[in-house]
Amino acid sequence: MTDTLFSGLPELAPGSVWLVGAGPGDPGLLTLHAANALRQADIIVHDALVNADCLSLAKSGAILEFAGKRGGKPSPKQRDISLRLVELARQGKRVLRLKGGDPFVFGRGGEEALTLVEHGIPFRIVPGITAGIGGLAYAGIPVTHREVNHAVTFLTGHDSSGLVPDRIHWEGIAKGSPVIVMYMAMKHIAQIASNLISAGRSPDEPVAFVCNAATAQQTVLETTLSRAEADVIASGLEPPAIVVVGEVVRLRASLDWLGALDGRVLTADPLSSRTYKDPA
Repeated sequence: MTDTLFSGLPELAPGSVWLVGAGPGDPGLLTLHAANALRQADIIVHDALVNADCLSLAKSGAILEFAGKRGGKPSPKQRDISLRLVELARQGKRVLRLKGGDPFVFGRGGEEALTLVEHGIPFRIVPGITAGIGGLAYAGIPVTHREVNHAVTFLTGHDSSGLVPDRIHWEGIAKGSPVIVMYMAMKHIAQIASNLISAGRSPDEPVAFVCNAATAQQTVLETTLSRAEADVIASGLEPPAIVVVGEVVRLRASLDWLGALDGRVLTADPLSSRTYKDPA
């Protein structure tokens, strides 16, 4: 069965690097290409947000090398991580750079790939399920729902300096995006909420924090823009977290499938908007 499953998939050649997304946590969300990379790699350079259950799929004898970056904590410099990939490839290793979520969605995968190009190292990009989609799905929150939104914005809550990015056009996003999904935003939620309310979003708009998404430790906090800071402090929750703003949060009352497995009774019509059945 295993041979059939991986039949025809590419070889991770010695001296090359694959930049692979591991998804938001649950190893079942790994792609076949990601699992294929894990079974071939000589060395796996992994982020802090990669679930240990994913790493357990590595081949016997593979070296696991931690290269995680966490805000506010001692972390290797990005340039050093990128050059480490070059160094390992030049040693003839089959190198897997394993990143939580998707390497090209706030994952610095582009920076690492550019360094590989600069040094003439062959590479492959393997997309993963980003936490802003998969993590919210595990919380029962759809990123899009046609009774709520026809657009969604993904943004990061801090830039390379650790501050809220000053190049984000908050007024434009507040007015133009019904749903806003934010990575690395928990630390600065007070300023972000203030920016959105000042730009016209309702203080009572639903907000959800999904911490440790798609893992056994997943925790979800539902609140509002005006109460977000206070409720996060009171909850004691810590990053990593995905934050979503918008009416789609209300759908969790119906779509919390994990909660239903534990006995939660789901609501049939959380938006009180179903006036007809089976819309085309």
